[in-house]
Amino acid sequence: MARMTAAQAAVEILKREGTTHVFGLPGAAINPFYSAMRTNGGLTHVLARHVEGASHMAEGYTRAKAGNIGVCVGTSGPAGTDMITGLYSAAADSIPILCITGQAAVAKLHKEDFQAVDIASIAGPLTKMAMTVLEPAQVPGAFQQAFHLMRSGRPGPVLIDLPIDVQMTEIEFDLETYEPLPVHRPVATRAQIDKAVELLQAAERPLIVAGGGVINADASESLVEFAQLTGVPVVPTLMGWGAIPDDHPLMAGMVGLQTSHRYGNATLLESDFVLGIGNRWANRHTGGLDTYTRGRTFVHVDIEPTQIGRVFPPDYGIVSDAGPALELFVEAARELKAAGALRDRGDWADGCRRRKATMLRRTHFDQVPVKPQRVYEEMNKAFGPGTRYVSTIGLSQIQAAQMLHVYHPRHWINAGQAGPLGWTVPAALGVATADPDAPVVALSGDYDFQFMIEELAVGAQFQIPYLHVVVNNAYLGLIRQAQRGFDMDYCVQLSFDNVNAPEVGGYGVDHVKVAEGLGCKAIRVFEPDRIGPALEEAKKLMAEYRVPVVVEVILERVTNVSMGTELDNVNEFEELATSPEHAPTTLRVAHG
Repeated sequence: MARMTAAQAAVEILKREGTTHVFGLPGAAINPFYSAMRTNGGLTHVLARHVEGASHMAEGYTRAKAGNIGVCVGTSGPAGTDMITGLYSAAADSIPILCITGQAAVAKLHKEDFQAVDIASIAGPLTKMAMTVLEPAQVPGAFQQAFHLMRSGRPGPVLIDLPIDVQMTEIEFDLETYEPLPVHRPVATRAQIDKAVELLQAAERPLIVAGGGVINADASESLVEFAQLTGVPVVPTLMGWGAIPDDHPLMAGMVGLQTSHRYGNATLLESDFVLGIGNRWANRHTGGLDTYTRGRTFVHVDIEPTQIGRVFPPDYGIVSDAGPALELFVEAARELKAAGALRDRGDWADGCRRRKATMLRRTHFDQVPVKPQRVYEEMNKAFGPGTRYVSTIGLSQIQAAQMLHVYHPRHWINAGQAGPLGWTVPAALGVATADPDAPVVALSGDYDFQFMIEELAVGAQFQIPYLHVVVNNAYLGLIRQAQRGFDMDYCVQLSFDNVNAPEVGGYGVDHVKVAEGLGCKAIRVFEPDRIGPALEEAKKLMAEYRVPVVVEVILERVTNVSMGTELDNVNEFEELATSPEHAPTTLRVAHG
């Protein structure tokens, strides 16, 4: 067998497991691994400016394409602790990423050596495995197990910590016979599916709630086929957005307290049966459980056994990966259709479409400063169905989910449960690395944008173009709105008179100059009629310079975005659409 360092074995296993790109920062304790990447070749390294940024790049890379597993690398000590936010974000949304950290030598681990921290213990609660490898010969098995765990059951992240002496030690390793371990996922039985379909058949007004598990399983086509066979409308969750195209006649709208549609909430409240597939009944989707569950029968299908009944007890639960479950749902529906036994859902679906055509929020405003709704209207005009949107949290993300359109799985890429500020820039770079031919459009408020703005330089250095829309109200807007309940506006203002940029008019940071200083292009917009032309100009700049391009829109300072505490108690702070010209880019699907 061949002899090689443990670090070289790790690099070769990464390639055998399908890794092509690595996001990270070198350092003393991980230099042997970097040396192995250099000598062995075959991996493209993207140098991040912050290790947390590297972890979010890995997340974006994974989320962009089925089968991808993003890899991020850092040195010992603070590099690992910096990546904890990325591990949290990935674990929360069932996203596999592999974090590799350097570590002090094994003999020094208990001596409080420089940058020696027990990162495996810190990362343990947020990973499927966090392991400091103490024996060089264990390195191949640790990496093999890491990929096995990330792919099996509910997907999630893994951290492998490599002491420097472990990396440098030579081991025997037969690369030629290395094979990934078989992936294990629970699969529904036909009897379980038949029981669920029996409950669906008994309902008058059924809905399908499609969660992120449908996206993870690459099962969107089966979902749409099942919906079409049965005529049952579909409610995607925020993580499942794109599993059914927004313009599909059976797409009933999103449900929730924030990232939702008025018609989606109204339809859920009208329903009497809900089949949840690959979803986790997140609290911002359900709101109060009494309101959400009252008068409804629930079936829950999820890959993770302990998710069944975690939030509320369903009437029937099935532990299964969404992919094989939906294949069986399609099989059962085909048989019922052939026998003429499927119920006609035409009237119910038509009512859902009627709500979708009439219960609309207004987007067309001509005011200066710009109202944010107009930004999303212009984005709908400027960006086609192939656009991959990337966002994380804030009023910008909430309103985008209310007003943008998504047509394909993995085209809404969002840190759903964790929502870390600063996630958007590095995640967008990861997405654009994974799919360099797709138009990638990121969306941030000014505060999210400032958190990890330095990562724009990565896009400039490595020629990773994408378009970043920044809606700037010089506020921590979501927190300001939350503070209304406390009758305060405290420590949330980002506005100040910038002595170097009077042209920003008291909005503080000059994002255009910062972006340009980091090697990117940027455009600032003050009037609503200039948004569309600026987006078109940004596309040209991306094509010409192959760098990220920022389009900053200066908004009115205060906008309260639609949200509430219950599905039947969402506050609409703005004027609603009462005519087609109020919401010109809304998708209206014909109904009978």
